[in-house]
Amino acid sequence: MTLNRRGLLAGATGIGAAGLGALAACSSPTAGEPLRSGRADLTLWTHDPGYATFFTDAAADAGLVGDSAWTYSVAVTSVAPPDIISRLINQAVAQRPLPNMAGLELGQFPRMMRDGIAENLLADLTPLTDALGDGLLKTQPYTVDGKVYALESDNSVSVLFYRADEFERLGIPADVATWEELLDIGAQVAADTGQAIGMVSNGGNTEIVQGYMQALFQRGGGLYDADGDLIVLSEENIEVLELMARGVSTGALLPLADPYGSATAAALKESRLIATVMPNWYKVYGLEANVPDQAGLWRARTIPRYANGGGIASTLGGTAFGVVKDQVLTDAALDFLQRCYLTPEGQLARYAAGAYLPTLADLYDTPDFQNLTDPYLGDQRIFEVYGAAAAELPVFYQAADLAVLRDSLGGPILRALNGQTGAEDALREGVDAYERQVSP
Repeated sequence: MTLNRRGLLAGATGIGAAGLGALAACSSPTAGEPLRSGRADLTLWTHDPGYATFFTDAAADAGLVGDSAWTYSVAVTSVAPPDIISRLINQAVAQRPLPNMAGLELGQFPRMMRDGIAENLLADLTPLTDALGDGLLKTQPYTVDGKVYALESDNSVSVLFYRADEFERLGIPADVATWEELLDIGAQVAADTGQAIGMVSNGGNTEIVQGYMQALFQRGGGLYDADGDLIVLSEENIEVLELMARGVSTGALLPLADPYGSATAAALKESRLIATVMPNWYKVYGLEANVPDQAGLWRARTIPRYANGGGIASTLGGTAFGVVKDQVLTDAALDFLQRCYLTPEGQLARYAAGAYLPTLADLYDTPDFQNLTDPYLGDQRIFEVYGAAAAELPVFYQAADLAVLRDSLGGPILRALNGQTGAEDALREGVDAYERQVSP
């Protein structure tokens, strides 16, 4: 059978493709009779050396794979997040070797949702995930037509990190109940001291929209529903943008181009930014990396609720791993991924290797996690916070044209944050721009 090479290459660049069904029936240099047991030398593409180290070590961990029918090794190739999907498609078109497993960054995964790419490239993981039901968190962003094609590595649970010493000095209660109340307090703090109790992005479209999405998911809003239809103009979405704009106007929220950039580092070091909602991994990559001398001063808590509804947690970012289908080692790779990602032992090993939070909901309440303390956070029992947040982790959905929507919304959202236009008008402008580019 002949591959539709034009269609696949179009898919690699995000242009509409046709005839991708041919991929599933075509052989590649790694296709053949499945290996049912024996030595399995797996190949893995990922952007993060942390995942490379974890999977390499896991292959030799008797506690994880000792009773497997396969004996594993893992060879890793480092590939930038935007390039992994393009390379997967290009390799398939060229009939060249594909990896057995690939790490798919959450924001890039929507490209797999176009024109059957996920279905034709990746093994359906639903038989592994169905048995876990709601006990397995964060499968929705990697679901296409009801089938799960990748497993999340870290729930990326967003909480409120705050400077306990500054909150005490300024008289800010650590248990403020609502965002509205916290923003009122933040406005007074900003007027008195110039300090901010949160940040928003005013950088590129991706950063702007991701920051908005994090706030949005907590409120119960989203960009798409389960059917892939836009829900951008919902009451929740408008309310969240209005609240963010209010925070910026009073100084409670500090506009910064990049949550990981030099300006943010300076704001942290100078104690101008004394709180921020970010995922669990920001403690390592944002706080510890930029202000190691502030160890012991920071704490974490669940996010204050919105007065009109929503939960106490959100999420931002993530990386999931999928298995390339119809290869000699596909069954071996599925077994390996299941052991690493869908067992308590694998999730404990992941946390020990890189502080990746469990995706199995029940684990948050076990002594293995509840008894952990965090020195940077003043020896806080951090899973008391993460566990409460994970119990209300919001569900959200993606769609194939998310990149177009991000680029359409970025500018209007920034203008709303700056007070140059109203929230509803900004979102409507973004939707209109999106719909002009995306066929119904």
